[in-house]
Amino acid sequence: MATAVPAERDAVAGVSSGAGREIRLPGATLHRVGGHDLLAAGVGPALAAASVSSALTAAALEGAPYGLVVCAGVAGGFQPDAPVGSLVIADDIVAADLGAEAPEGFLPVTELGFGTVSHRPPESLVREAATVTGGRVGTVLTVSTVTGSAARAAELRARYPRALAEAMEGFGVAEAAGAHGVPVLEIRAVSNAVGPRDRAAWRIGDALAALTEAFGKLTPLLESWNRHDRTH
Repeated sequence: MATAVPAERDAVAGVSSGAGREIRLPGATLHRVGGHDLLAAGVGPALAAASVSSALTAAALEGAPYGLVVCAGVAGGFQPDAPVGSLVIADDIVAADLGAEAPEGFLPVTELGFGTVSHRPPESLVREAATVTGGRVGTVLTVSTVTGSAARAAELRARYPRALAEAMEGFGVAEAAGAHGVPVLEIRAVSNAVGPRDRAAWRIGDALAALTEAFGKLTPLLESWNRHDRTH
């Protein structure tokens, strides 16, 4: 499981037992707790991708490759569909600002003839995760610059009508997982509204608590999920 910062990692680890141990990797430190590998991968898509790729490569070289990568943490929620305190599960992980500005508007990098801007988690896993947690299913945007205005929030929602949340790591984590042929799941607890920055209104503690509660319900599902489910 990959988060951006240690506080998110510890919120996820709150459902695991055992003292745990640290495993040093190139550019990252993996925490093995109660049979789960947890990684505070860093902020932003580039560092997250590099850290997760390091963990995936190390596991593959050890002959014990991962069968699933989970990106988890707090996020901004698009109102009113993803209120503060709610849980969002991505059925589409989208790089929202990877592209170019043009006279006709924003062009995603795919329209420039390069790469990809979207990764879709396994449908069956998304569906089951939403069932056990009560999470809302929709697009989670990955941005390199967090939205700080109502105009930017409206622009993103117009471009991506199914967007429920924005964060900064999901697409990078998904790119690393995709390069290794490993499916990915992104789960976010909403700590604030997407739009004008109002730190006084942020509810980081509540979102972290929601994350811990969610993984208490998700852990049996993630442990039992089979690789053949990817295709469904």
